[in-house]
Amino acid sequence: MSFKHIPHIPHAPIPSATRGRTRARNRLAVLAAGLAAVAAFTVPATASASSEADSGGLSADRLAAVGAAVQRADVAGTAWYTDPATGTLVVSADSTVSATDLARIKREAGTDAGALRVERTAGTFRKLLSGGDAIYASSWRCSLGFNVRSGSTYYALTAGHCTDGAGTWWTSSSHTTTVGSTVGSSFPGNDYGLIKYASNSPVPPGTVGSQDITSAANATVGMSVTRRGSTTGIHSGTVQALNATVNYGGGDIVSGLIRTNVCAEPGDSGGPLYSGTRAIGLTSGGSGNCSSGGTTFFQPVTEALSAYGVSVY
Repeated sequence: MSFKHIPHIPHAPIPSATRGRTRARNRLAVLAAGLAAVAAFTVPATASASSEADSGGLSADRLAAVGAAVQRADVAGTAWYTDPATGTLVVSADSTVSATDLARIKREAGTDAGALRVERTAGTFRKLLSGGDAIYASSWRCSLGFNVRSGSTYYALTAGHCTDGAGTWWTSSSHTTTVGSTVGSSFPGNDYGLIKYASNSPVPPGTVGSQDITSAANATVGMSVTRRGSTTGIHSGTVQALNATVNYGGGDIVSGLIRTNVCAEPGDSGGPLYSGTRAIGLTSGGSGNCSSGGTTFFQPVTEALSAYGVSVY
């Protein structure tokens, strides 16, 4: 978009079975984390600041209408958020978005098209599935996010595009040891899911690697954040924007996301974003890599905790 107390699960390749047109099977990459591990994932993308329209200086209500227009245009490979300081709607377009696509967005925005600020970003926005110490569904694998609990019952939070269509989870591709089962999933719209551990013994550690997580918090612009991923390790950066919307294509549109410049690569998906001891987000997807940089989007963790009535510990 990680433990140390419980052995990591060996890295294994993703099964190569042909996948159908379900959202769950269209996952392109996943951050893998062990049974009691939390794996952080972020995918950054370098965006050139080539603005295609000047600020329209619109009100919040009109900018919300422009955002709705961008969503109606339904161009896969775009993400957008409001910049209240300039009164513009910033639209990031990945390498798959054509000039014709951008023209369609502007037409949909109509007389308020001047409030669009278009930026090009390297690579392709994608939901990231694959990699490292993993939990395995029937046909794919993903990474755990934060271990959470409700009373004496323990769960794992991860990305909703991981749990969408998944039932039982295992610790390996051979499906010999059960982790637990999906008991909640919200995707698209949101991107969070909940897995109930098959056993509470031993108690899963409430850490991200060696970092203890004691509370959850909402992200703020400029906040220093860190993610941990099995593909690329630990990387840090800052929060660039809030309430971003991403169109992954195929009807998979997720809103209310945290945009960051923390790098990540396929295999880092589904894991945690954190700031010190505070849980911040769950990796949704993004573009770029840890050589050239990129853009990564995260599902706010506070929303997921509230939806399921669970807490970090």
